[in-house]
Amino acid sequence: MAALLALGMVMLYSSSMAMVNSKTHVAVGAHLLIMQIIWCGLGLVACVGAASVDYRILNKFAPVIYVVAVILLALVLEKHFGVIRGGARRWFSFRGINLQPSEFAKLALITALAWYIERYQRYMETWTRGIMLPGLIAGVMLGLIFVEPDRGTTILLAAVTGTMLVVSGVRWRYILPPMGLALLGLVVSIIHDPMRMRRIVSWLDLEEHKSGTGYQAYQAMLALGAGGWTGLGLGNGRQKLGFVPEHHTDFILSIIGEELGLVATLLVVVAFVTIVICGVVIASRARDKFGFLLGIGITFLIGFQAFINIGVVTSALPNKGLPLPFISYGGSSLLAMLTCVGVLFSIARQARPFTVRPENPFQPEAAAQTT
Repeated sequence: MAALLALGMVMLYSSSMAMVNSKTHVAVGAHLLIMQIIWCGLGLVACVGAASVDYRILNKFAPVIYVVAVILLALVLEKHFGVIRGGARRWFSFRGINLQPSEFAKLALITALAWYIERYQRYMETWTRGIMLPGLIAGVMLGLIFVEPDRGTTILLAAVTGTMLVVSGVRWRYILPPMGLALLGLVVSIIHDPMRMRRIVSWLDLEEHKSGTGYQAYQAMLALGAGGWTGLGLGNGRQKLGFVPEHHTDFILSIIGEELGLVATLLVVVAFVTIVICGVVIASRARDKFGFLLGIGITFLIGFQAFINIGVVTSALPNKGLPLPFISYGGSSLLAMLTCVGVLFSIARQARPFTVRPENPFQPEAAAQTT
């Protein structure tokens, strides 16, 4: 995580050094870096704070956290509270400070689902308490995020919800029908959304739409290809000079590939794979069911979001608009992700002791040795 944060700071400054304010014509690279460092500092404080307390306190306040998150998601849709950017109403703005409530709703939803599943574990194989009620818990929050509109976060949280339900023991025959209905609803919504339909069409034939809707994805591919194995050198990238939109946020991986090369890009992928593996190990050693589900939810939240972002930048997936965790510019995302990692640290601190297996299975007293 520390390596990804450091890389994010360096690449943020490198990718934004040529950016200027459209009104004042002043370079904003240093300003963006300072703001990201401030958010990183706040995130590290939140991470240390979450790691220092017992994660089981979230079990007591999970319903309250969920209700607060739902209220914030509802308020951001109100024109007197939320601000519109890029055709979406997703942010609160306070004197130049922007907060995206859907980022904090991610942890709230994971906590609420872990709280519910732990209490009704014995009923998770039934339709009503295994699918309908947790589906309602997730559906309220996903519905509010969907109408912002934010399809990417909706898909991400739906995937995390499905993963948590699967590992909790819900039967596949109960999961597949609502999953199919959700996919059908997503397809219908995309068909009736001209902008996102154009994105799908351009993704299917990027070469044909490289000067239109697929311009961003095509330029990102050019950046990745230009970098080769070792890259053009830090600061020497050309695609950040107005060719790749959002090159300091959602598409920052393309600048990493251009300036640092394929080797660095693959190391970023390895870093996220390592985080997922460590998160699964931490969750598997949790002291209770709540900690296990909380750890699994957070781990796959980070993993799925990184997977979607990397897939979009490499044109393996249609454009979803999700930031790359720990690297992309964005205060709300960085603060929320670092808080999630702090909760993972707390689960690790409270984990069961590791048992050393005896070399001789016929010596049961050796099994009592622990570290």
